[in-house]
Amino acid sequence: MVKNILLTGGAGFIGSNVVQHLVQKYPQYKIVNLDKLDYCSNLEVIKYLDDCPNYKFVKGNILSADLVNYVLQKEEIDTIMHFAAQSHVDNSFGNSFEFTKNNILGTHVLLEAAKVNKITRFIHVSTDEVYGEILPSNPTALEGSTVLEPTNPYAATKAGAEFLVKAYQRSFNLPTIITRGNNVYGPGQFPEKIIPKFICLLERKRPCFIHGDGSHTRNFIYISDVVTAFDTILHNGVIGETYNIGTDFEISNLNVAKTLIRKYNLQDKEDEFIKFVEDRRFNDRRYAIDNSKLKALNWSPSVDWEEGLQKTIDWYRKHTHTFKNVETFLLPHPKPVAEPLDSFTL
Repeated sequence: MVKNILLTGGAGFIGSNVVQHLVQKYPQYKIVNLDKLDYCSNLEVIKYLDDCPNYKFVKGNILSADLVNYVLQKEEIDTIMHFAAQSHVDNSFGNSFEFTKNNILGTHVLLEAAKVNKITRFIHVSTDEVYGEILPSNPTALEGSTVLEPTNPYAATKAGAEFLVKAYQRSFNLPTIITRGNNVYGPGQFPEKIIPKFICLLERKRPCFIHGDGSHTRNFIYISDVVTAFDTILHNGVIGETYNIGTDFEISNLNVAKTLIRKYNLQDKEDEFIKFVEDRRFNDRRYAIDNSKLKALNWSPSVDWEEGLQKTIDWYRKHTHTFKNVETFLLPHPKPVAEPLDSFTL
């Protein structure tokens, strides 16, 4: 019985696509988008929704308990879809306090507000990185009940947030659902992630930077398939469950670069457009998740790798220069300034 949805982080890449889908497909729902407009947010892509009677944007931080409670009460929210998070692994190595504040404390603020305001469905968006690295000794895909073994500050904060979600469900009967997703890609993604970063570099006739030997593999899923997954979970997901959102398509970082170079007809100059650099402090070799629970809800991905990649390239060819301060994020290892511990405020 969804009526009024608060979606946090709705100006981010995944959140904004889910917002557009819900506003347009379900005019009977009211969608309230709460976003603090961080460096990777893009409000322009959803500006046209301002004219929709079932949509409202609120600029604000989920760390503000007063604001969150006010919005829940004023808009009579019954459902929360929590996308807001710091999500870039490289940044978490140098600015980890921000990840703790946003991902753990921010989630805690939302959970407490959801409990007080008797929210009927709380969907928490997490990541496959909470599972940790898949070792050769245990190569099977992981599912929701697997013990979490995060290996970097970003994944650790997302795992910490999940534990809070589960605690509120068990202690207070808060109706929660957790999702864990593969790497998402598609038009409009901020160029700190590997696919848009490589595309933007190639558009500038510059080489793709490969961390380590490039053999690390990831599973990729196109943005429209992620959107339909969240639609399915919103309406058919079982309270208390954890759903993996992903595909069986797995590719190494090096082969991602080679594929894009081929798409740009630069395969004869491959050596010029691939540059190996120092690896991350720790870089999981592989992830693998089992999406059978979600498939049992009659969801399956429909956009294959080649099709999704071409759509993404076509978009960036037109819009690659529209991102602000993009050059900072095209470096091999962006170095964010770490905030001191005493910057925590409530």
